[in-house]
Amino acid sequence: MIRIVLLASVTILVSLIITPFLVTFAKRLNATDKPNERKVHSNPIPTLGGIAIFVSFLIGLLLLQPVGDYHTAILTGAFVIIALGFFDDVFELPPKVKLAVQLAVASFVVFWGGLQMEFINLPFGGEIEFGFFSSIVTVLWIVGITNAINLIDGLDGLAAGVSAIALLTLGVMAVIMGHVYVAAIAFILFFSTAGFLPYNFYPAKIFMGDTGALFLGYMIAVLALLGFKNVTVISFIIPIFIVGVPISDTLIAIVRRFINRQPIGSPDSAHLHHRLIRAGFTHRQTVLFIYALNALFCTSAIFFSMTTVWGSILIFSVTLLTMQVLIENLELINSDYKPLTNFLKGLRQRP
Repeated sequence: MIRIVLLASVTILVSLIITPFLVTFAKRLNATDKPNERKVHSNPIPTLGGIAIFVSFLIGLLLLQPVGDYHTAILTGAFVIIALGFFDDVFELPPKVKLAVQLAVASFVVFWGGLQMEFINLPFGGEIEFGFFSSIVTVLWIVGITNAINLIDGLDGLAAGVSAIALLTLGVMAVIMGHVYVAAIAFILFFSTAGFLPYNFYPAKIFMGDTGALFLGYMIAVLALLGFKNVTVISFIIPIFIVGVPISDTLIAIVRRFINRQPIGSPDSAHLHHRLIRAGFTHRQTVLFIYALNALFCTSAIFFSMTTVWGSILIFSVTLLTMQVLIENLELINSDYKPLTNFLKGLRQRP
Protein backbone atom coordinates (compact mmCIF):
# COMPACT_ATOMS: atom_id res chain seq x y z
CA MET A 1 0.00 0.00 0.00
CA ILE A 2 2.84 2.41 0.89
CA ARG A 3 4.50 1.75 -2.48
CA ILE A 4 1.23 2.48 -4.31
CA VAL A 5 0.77 5.77 -2.44
CA LEU A 6 4.39 6.67 -3.21
CA LEU A 7 3.90 5.74 -6.86
CA ALA A 8 0.75 7.84 -7.15
CA SER A 9 2.33 10.84 -5.43
CA VAL A 10 5.58 10.82 -7.40
CA THR A 11 4.15 10.10 -10.88
CA ILE A 12 1.38 12.68 -10.56
CA LEU A 13 3.84 15.22 -9.16
CA VAL A 14 6.33 14.62 -11.99
CA SER A 15 3.62 15.20 -14.61
CA LEU A 16 2.45 18.34 -12.83
CA ILE A 17 5.99 19.75 -12.65
CA ILE A 18 7.19 18.82 -16.15
CA THR A 19 4.13 19.87 -18.16
CA PRO A 20 4.53 23.68 -17.78
CA PHE A 21 8.10 23.42 -19.09
CA LEU A 22 6.84 21.49 -22.10
CA VAL A 23 4.46 24.34 -22.93
CA THR A 24 7.47 26.64 -23.41
CA PHE A 25 9.51 23.92 -25.14
CA ALA A 26 6.75 23.16 -27.65
CA LYS A 27 6.31 26.84 -28.47
CA ARG A 28 10.03 27.21 -29.17
CA LEU A 29 9.90 24.24 -31.56
CA ASN A 30 6.69 25.62 -33.09
CA ALA A 31 5.06 22.30 -32.19
CA THR A 32 1.53 23.64 -31.96
CA ASP A 33 -1.89 22.42 -33.02
CA LYS A 34 -3.14 25.17 -35.31
CA PRO A 35 -6.88 25.81 -35.72
CA ASN A 36 -8.72 24.89 -38.92
CA GLU A 37 -12.27 24.08 -40.03
CA ARG A 38 -12.16 20.69 -38.27
CA LYS A 39 -10.70 21.96 -34.98
CA VAL A 40 -12.76 23.46 -32.17
CA HIS A 41 -10.02 25.64 -30.68
CA SER A 42 -9.42 29.12 -32.10
CA ASN A 43 -5.76 29.65 -31.10
CA PRO A 44 -2.61 27.54 -31.63
CA ILE A 45 -2.10 25.16 -28.67
CA PRO A 46 1.32 23.66 -27.81
CA THR A 47 1.61 19.91 -28.22
CA LEU A 48 4.26 17.45 -26.94
CA GLY A 49 2.42 17.05 -23.62
CA GLY A 50 2.79 13.30 -24.06
CA ILE A 51 6.44 13.66 -23.09
CA ALA A 52 5.33 14.51 -19.53
CA ILE A 53 3.25 11.33 -19.41
CA PHE A 54 6.15 9.26 -20.76
CA VAL A 55 8.80 10.69 -18.41
CA SER A 56 6.48 10.20 -15.45
CA PHE A 57 5.83 6.64 -16.65
CA LEU A 58 9.57 5.89 -16.77
CA ILE A 59 10.03 7.19 -13.21
CA GLY A 60 7.12 5.03 -12.11
CA LEU A 61 8.86 2.03 -13.68
CA LEU A 62 12.02 2.81 -11.69
CA LEU A 63 9.96 2.95 -8.50
CA LEU A 64 7.99 -0.29 -8.95
CA GLN A 65 10.40 -2.19 -11.22
CA PRO A 66 7.72 -4.53 -12.59
CA VAL A 67 8.88 -7.81 -14.10
CA GLY A 68 7.18 -9.41 -17.10
CA ASP A 69 8.04 -11.77 -19.94
CA TYR A 70 7.41 -9.11 -22.59
CA HIS A 71 8.71 -6.10 -20.68
CA THR A 72 11.81 -5.42 -22.83
CA ALA A 73 9.90 -5.71 -26.10
CA ILE A 74 7.04 -3.52 -24.86
CA LEU A 75 9.36 -0.81 -23.53
CA THR A 76 11.47 -0.81 -26.70
CA GLY A 77 8.31 -0.37 -28.77
CA ALA A 78 7.19 2.45 -26.45
CA PHE A 79 10.41 4.41 -27.06
CA VAL A 80 9.95 4.10 -30.83
CA ILE A 81 6.30 5.15 -30.62
CA ILE A 82 7.22 8.18 -28.51
CA ALA A 83 9.87 9.16 -31.07
CA LEU A 84 7.33 8.74 -33.88
CA GLY A 85 4.81 10.96 -32.08
CA PHE A 86 7.44 13.59 -31.32
CA PHE A 87 8.60 13.88 -34.94
CA ASP A 88 5.00 13.95 -36.14
CA ASP A 89 4.10 16.76 -33.73
CA VAL A 90 7.13 18.79 -34.82
CA PHE A 91 7.37 17.96 -38.54
CA GLU A 92 3.89 16.54 -39.43
CA LEU A 93 4.95 13.20 -40.91
CA PRO A 94 2.98 11.69 -43.84
CA PRO A 95 0.28 9.21 -42.73
CA LYS A 96 1.98 6.37 -44.64
CA VAL A 97 5.20 6.87 -42.67
CA LYS A 98 3.32 6.86 -39.36
CA LEU A 99 1.45 3.68 -40.29
CA ALA A 100 4.64 1.96 -41.47
CA VAL A 101 6.40 2.68 -38.16
CA GLN A 102 3.39 1.52 -36.15
CA LEU A 103 3.27 -1.73 -38.13
CA ALA A 104 7.00 -2.19 -37.57
CA VAL A 105 6.66 -1.65 -33.81
CA ALA A 106 3.66 -4.00 -33.53
CA SER A 107 5.49 -6.64 -35.60
CA PHE A 108 8.55 -6.29 -33.36
CA VAL A 109 6.48 -6.86 -30.22
CA VAL A 110 4.76 -9.85 -31.82
CA PHE A 111 7.58 -11.61 -33.67
CA TRP A 112 10.58 -10.69 -31.50
CA GLY A 113 8.81 -10.18 -28.19
CA GLY A 114 6.54 -13.19 -28.62
CA LEU A 115 3.27 -11.50 -27.61
CA GLN A 116 0.50 -13.18 -29.59
CA MET A 117 -3.17 -13.98 -29.26
CA GLU A 118 -3.06 -17.67 -30.21
CA PHE A 119 -6.59 -18.91 -29.56
CA ILE A 120 -9.96 -18.12 -28.01
CA ASN A 121 -11.95 -20.61 -25.97
CA LEU A 122 -15.61 -20.84 -26.97
CA PRO A 123 -18.15 -20.33 -24.15
CA PHE A 124 -19.99 -23.59 -24.83
CA GLY A 125 -16.91 -25.76 -25.40
CA GLY A 126 -14.09 -25.97 -27.91
CA GLU A 127 -11.78 -23.25 -29.10
CA ILE A 128 -10.81 -21.21 -32.12
CA GLU A 129 -7.11 -21.39 -32.96
CA PHE A 130 -5.76 -18.51 -35.02
CA GLY A 131 -2.69 -20.47 -36.13
CA PHE A 132 -0.69 -18.48 -38.70
CA PHE A 133 -3.18 -15.63 -38.43
CA SER A 134 -2.47 -15.12 -34.71
CA SER A 135 0.43 -12.83 -35.58
CA ILE A 136 -1.66 -10.84 -38.05
CA VAL A 137 -4.58 -10.50 -35.62
CA THR A 138 -2.24 -9.32 -32.86
CA VAL A 139 -0.47 -6.76 -35.07
CA LEU A 140 -3.79 -5.40 -36.33
CA TRP A 141 -5.10 -5.12 -32.77
CA ILE A 142 -2.07 -3.09 -31.61
CA VAL A 143 -2.11 -0.77 -34.63
CA GLY A 144 -5.90 -0.41 -34.53
CA ILE A 145 -6.13 0.58 -30.86
CA THR A 146 -3.10 2.86 -31.18
CA ASN A 147 -4.84 4.83 -33.92
CA ALA A 148 -8.28 4.69 -32.27
CA ILE A 149 -6.98 6.64 -29.26
CA ASN A 150 -5.26 9.10 -31.60
CA LEU A 151 -8.41 9.65 -33.68
CA ILE A 152 -10.55 10.52 -30.66
CA ASP A 153 -8.06 13.19 -29.58
CA GLY A 154 -10.23 16.04 -30.84
CA LEU A 155 -11.20 18.01 -27.71
CA ASP A 156 -9.34 19.33 -24.69
CA GLY A 157 -8.73 16.46 -22.29
CA LEU A 158 -10.78 13.95 -24.29
CA ALA A 159 -8.21 11.31 -25.29
CA ALA A 160 -6.25 11.68 -22.05
CA GLY A 161 -9.39 11.29 -19.92
CA VAL A 162 -10.74 8.35 -21.91
CA SER A 163 -7.31 6.69 -21.71
CA ALA A 164 -7.13 7.28 -17.95
CA ILE A 165 -10.53 5.64 -17.43
CA ALA A 166 -9.48 2.68 -19.59
CA LEU A 167 -6.16 2.32 -17.75
CA LEU A 168 -7.83 2.46 -14.33
CA THR A 169 -10.26 -0.25 -15.45
CA LEU A 170 -7.43 -2.40 -16.84
CA GLY A 171 -5.57 -2.00 -13.55
CA VAL A 172 -8.54 -2.94 -11.38
CA MET A 173 -9.42 -5.95 -13.52
CA ALA A 174 -5.79 -7.08 -13.60
CA VAL A 175 -5.78 -7.05 -9.79
CA ILE A 176 -8.97 -9.11 -9.76
CA MET A 177 -7.49 -11.60 -12.25
CA GLY A 178 -4.09 -11.74 -10.54
CA HIS A 179 -2.05 -10.16 -13.38
CA VAL A 180 0.51 -8.27 -11.28
CA TYR A 181 2.57 -6.94 -14.20
CA VAL A 182 -0.45 -5.62 -16.10
CA ALA A 183 -1.80 -4.00 -12.93
CA ALA A 184 1.53 -2.31 -12.19
CA ILE A 185 1.96 -0.86 -15.70
CA ALA A 186 -1.70 0.20 -15.93
CA PHE A 187 -1.61 2.06 -12.60
CA ILE A 188 1.71 3.76 -13.43
CA LEU A 189 0.21 5.01 -16.70
CA PHE A 190 -3.03 6.04 -15.00
CA PHE A 191 -1.28 8.21 -12.41
CA SER A 192 1.05 9.68 -15.06
CA THR A 193 -1.94 10.65 -17.21
CA ALA A 194 -3.88 11.97 -14.21
CA GLY A 195 -1.03 14.38 -13.45
CA PHE A 196 -1.15 15.73 -16.99
CA LEU A 197 -4.93 16.18 -17.19
CA PRO A 198 -5.19 19.44 -15.18
CA TYR A 199 -3.22 21.20 -17.93
CA ASN A 200 -5.04 19.39 -20.73
CA PHE A 201 -8.65 19.73 -19.60
CA TYR A 202 -10.74 22.56 -21.04
CA PRO A 203 -9.46 25.20 -21.55
CA ALA A 204 -6.26 23.33 -22.40
CA LYS A 205 -2.85 24.93 -21.94
CA ILE A 206 -1.21 22.05 -23.82
CA PHE A 207 -2.23 19.01 -25.89
CA MET A 208 -0.52 15.66 -25.51
CA GLY A 209 -0.27 15.49 -29.31
CA ASP A 210 0.53 12.36 -31.24
CA THR A 211 3.42 11.91 -28.78
CA GLY A 212 0.94 11.11 -26.03
CA ALA A 213 -2.02 9.73 -27.99
CA LEU A 214 0.03 7.15 -29.91
CA PHE A 215 1.93 6.14 -26.76
CA LEU A 216 -1.20 5.67 -24.65
CA GLY A 217 -2.99 3.86 -27.48
CA TYR A 218 -0.03 1.50 -27.93
CA MET A 219 0.26 0.76 -24.22
CA ILE A 220 -3.49 0.20 -23.77
CA ALA A 221 -3.49 -2.19 -26.74
CA VAL A 222 -0.56 -4.17 -25.36
CA LEU A 223 -1.90 -4.29 -21.79
CA ALA A 224 -5.29 -5.50 -23.00
CA LEU A 225 -3.56 -8.31 -24.90
CA LEU A 226 -1.49 -9.28 -21.87
CA GLY A 227 -4.49 -9.33 -19.58
CA PHE A 228 -7.04 -11.07 -21.78
CA LYS A 229 -5.30 -13.21 -24.41
CA ASN A 230 -6.24 -16.89 -24.73
CA VAL A 231 -9.57 -16.40 -22.94
CA THR A 232 -13.19 -17.11 -23.74
CA VAL A 233 -15.05 -15.32 -26.51
CA ILE A 234 -17.15 -13.56 -23.90
CA SER A 235 -14.08 -12.52 -21.93
CA PHE A 236 -12.37 -11.31 -25.11
CA ILE A 237 -15.10 -8.68 -25.38
CA ILE A 238 -13.82 -7.16 -22.11
CA PRO A 239 -10.82 -5.31 -23.60
CA ILE A 240 -13.01 -4.20 -26.52
CA PHE A 241 -15.46 -2.66 -24.04
CA ILE A 242 -12.65 -1.00 -22.07
CA VAL A 243 -11.71 0.97 -25.19
CA GLY A 244 -15.30 0.98 -26.43
CA VAL A 245 -15.60 4.72 -27.16
CA PRO A 246 -12.51 5.08 -29.40
CA ILE A 247 -13.24 1.75 -31.13
CA SER A 248 -16.87 2.70 -31.75
CA ASP A 249 -15.95 6.16 -33.01
CA THR A 250 -13.37 4.67 -35.40
CA LEU A 251 -15.70 1.95 -36.73
CA ILE A 252 -18.56 4.43 -37.16
CA ALA A 253 -16.22 6.74 -39.09
CA ILE A 254 -15.25 3.87 -41.42
CA VAL A 255 -18.90 2.93 -42.01
CA ARG A 256 -19.86 6.58 -42.50
CA ARG A 257 -17.22 7.14 -45.14
CA PHE A 258 -18.09 3.88 -46.89
CA ILE A 259 -21.83 4.62 -47.01
CA ASN A 260 -21.21 8.24 -48.05
CA ARG A 261 -18.69 7.05 -50.68
CA GLN A 262 -15.77 8.92 -49.17
CA PRO A 263 -12.17 7.67 -48.91
CA ILE A 264 -11.77 5.62 -45.73
CA GLY A 265 -8.74 7.63 -44.66
CA SER A 266 -10.24 11.05 -45.36
CA PRO A 267 -10.70 13.31 -42.30
CA ASP A 268 -14.11 14.74 -41.47
CA SER A 269 -15.92 16.67 -38.76
CA ALA A 270 -18.62 14.10 -38.01
CA HIS A 271 -17.02 12.27 -35.09
CA LEU A 272 -18.93 11.81 -31.84
CA HIS A 273 -17.48 14.95 -30.21
CA HIS A 274 -18.24 17.07 -33.30
CA ARG A 275 -21.86 15.92 -33.37
CA LEU A 276 -22.37 16.51 -29.65
CA ILE A 277 -21.14 20.09 -29.98
CA ARG A 278 -23.42 20.65 -32.98
CA ALA A 279 -26.29 19.25 -30.90
CA GLY A 280 -25.81 22.10 -28.43
CA PHE A 281 -23.38 20.65 -25.88
CA THR A 282 -20.62 22.94 -24.64
CA HIS A 283 -16.99 21.89 -24.97
CA ARG A 284 -16.80 20.85 -21.33
CA GLN A 285 -20.20 19.06 -21.41
CA THR A 286 -19.17 17.10 -24.50
CA VAL A 287 -15.97 15.86 -22.87
CA LEU A 288 -17.76 14.93 -19.65
CA PHE A 289 -20.50 13.13 -21.61
CA ILE A 290 -17.92 11.02 -23.44
CA TYR A 291 -16.12 10.36 -20.13
CA ALA A 292 -19.42 9.06 -18.75
CA LEU A 293 -20.04 6.97 -21.85
CA ASN A 294 -16.59 5.44 -21.59
CA ALA A 295 -17.11 4.80 -17.88
CA LEU A 296 -20.31 2.92 -18.74
CA PHE A 297 -18.39 0.81 -21.26
CA CYS A 298 -15.76 0.06 -18.62
CA THR A 299 -18.41 -0.79 -16.02
CA SER A 300 -19.94 -3.18 -18.54
CA ALA A 301 -16.50 -4.77 -18.96
CA ILE A 302 -16.30 -5.40 -15.21
CA PHE A 303 -19.80 -6.92 -15.23
CA PHE A 304 -18.73 -9.11 -18.15
CA SER A 305 -16.03 -10.61 -15.96
CA MET A 306 -18.50 -11.53 -13.22
CA THR A 307 -21.70 -12.57 -14.99
CA THR A 308 -22.86 -15.70 -16.82
CA VAL A 309 -22.72 -16.20 -20.58
CA TRP A 310 -26.39 -15.20 -20.96
CA GLY A 311 -25.85 -12.19 -18.73
CA SER A 312 -22.94 -11.14 -20.91
CA ILE A 313 -25.08 -11.51 -24.02
CA LEU A 314 -27.73 -9.29 -22.41
CA ILE A 315 -25.16 -6.60 -21.52
CA PHE A 316 -23.72 -6.76 -25.02
CA SER A 317 -27.17 -6.43 -26.61
CA VAL A 318 -28.17 -3.46 -24.44
CA THR A 319 -24.88 -1.74 -25.23
CA LEU A 320 -25.35 -2.24 -28.98
CA LEU A 321 -28.88 -0.87 -28.74
CA THR A 322 -27.67 2.18 -26.82
CA MET A 323 -24.98 2.88 -29.41
CA GLN A 324 -27.49 2.55 -32.24
CA VAL A 325 -29.76 5.11 -30.57
CA LEU A 326 -26.80 7.50 -30.27
CA ILE A 327 -25.76 6.92 -33.88
CA GLU A 328 -29.22 7.71 -35.21
CA ASN A 329 -30.03 10.66 -32.95
CA LEU A 330 -26.67 12.35 -33.48
CA GLU A 331 -26.65 11.38 -37.19
CA LEU A 332 -23.16 9.92 -36.92
CA ILE A 333 -23.54 8.15 -40.28
CA ASN A 334 -25.82 10.61 -42.10
CA SER A 335 -29.29 12.12 -41.70
CA ASP A 336 -30.95 9.26 -43.62
CA TYR A 337 -29.36 6.37 -41.73
CA LYS A 338 -32.03 5.56 -39.12
CA PRO A 339 -32.98 1.87 -39.43
CA LEU A 340 -34.04 1.48 -35.79
CA THR A 341 -36.12 4.67 -35.84
CA ASN A 342 -37.80 3.65 -39.10
CA PHE A 343 -38.47 0.16 -37.73
CA LEU A 344 -40.15 1.55 -34.61
CA LYS A 345 -42.20 3.97 -36.73
CA GLY A 346 -43.31 1.05 -38.88
CA LEU A 347 -44.50 -0.85 -35.82
CA ARG A 348 -46.54 2.15 -34.63
CA GLN A 349 -48.21 2.57 -37.99
CA ARG A 350 -49.42 -1.05 -38.14
CA PRO A 351 -53.16 -1.46 -37.46
